[in-house]
Amino acid sequence: MPQGAKMREVISVHIGQAGVQMGNACWELYCMEHGIQPDGMMPNDETVGQDIDSYSTFFDETGSGKHVPRAVFIDLEPTVIGKDLMEKTRNAIRSLSEQCSGLQGFLVFHSFGGGTGSGFTSLIQENLSADYGKKSQLTFSISPAPQALFAPVRSAEKAYHEALNTEQITVSCFDKAHQMVKCDPSDGKYMAVCLLYRGDVVPKDVNAAIAKIKARKSIEFVDWCPTGFKIGINYQPPTVIPGGDLAKLSRAVCCLTATTAIKTVLQRLSRKFDLLYSKRAFVHWYVGEGMEEGEFAEAREDMEALRMDFQEVEASADDDDDYDDQ
Repeated sequence: MPQGAKMREVISVHIGQAGVQMGNACWELYCMEHGIQPDGMMPNDETVGQDIDSYSTFFDETGSGKHVPRAVFIDLEPTVIGKDLMEKTRNAIRSLSEQCSGLQGFLVFHSFGGGTGSGFTSLIQENLSADYGKKSQLTFSISPAPQALFAPVRSAEKAYHEALNTEQITVSCFDKAHQMVKCDPSDGKYMAVCLLYRGDVVPKDVNAAIAKIKARKSIEFVDWCPTGFKIGINYQPPTVIPGGDLAKLSRAVCCLTATTAIKTVLQRLSRKFDLLYSKRAFVHWYVGEGMEEGEFAEAREDMEALRMDFQEVEASADDDDDYDDQ
């Protein structure tokens, strides 16, 4: 990192058993990527104690050269930490934030199931919003599901006989079989697309792949964002844990999109909510903990308003297309 560059630190918050386990895997991977040993030392670090390296986003480097994760691990199980943790958690996060010169935001790891990962996460996020204003919060949430979906993940077995080029991995990002949520992107219009590449990728190949996608007209953008693509390339190949299930790849891409197709997911959630709420299933548990029943109706209205926003964006785009055709 250039001298004088301002650090943009990120604090990770791992909540509940699932969040802690995800955190353990993540930090093991971070350490491997940066060559940090289990004792926190980095033999190849030539700027000990200067805190100017790229890994300082996630690690705090002490004067002795030890790298300490900017992370808080929380679990409500009495045998692990304790019962009443809210104030301790806020103090721990505050202590980490005071060590940052330019705090960018928070990564929150949790599950929707269980007591800690669901309710306690909501409480922590409320406090983060109150204590840190508009600092970004990005959550990595897992939910109990009878059929877990790992479609975008390339297993070690497949990698040995499948070598995908830049165009193939780019095109696959827009295939409904490669979405992390059950949603068909062709059912909506894109407002933004961010493609983050790693490994053996050159801008020329990326531009060629995007040009082919546009030429085929396989995806549609809203009229007020006709280009819509934001590209990032990290030339370091993806790092994998030795002996793990993930393949060691020469190149990979992560696709982040904003699309009106997400309205179908919101519709699905609304139907499931209506079915449960019509029978008042589990409502008494929430009311018994201090919630008011009216909060359920408000949350349902908020989700419907969000769905309608996506619907209106898509409808206005369709109207503009009809006008252009005339």
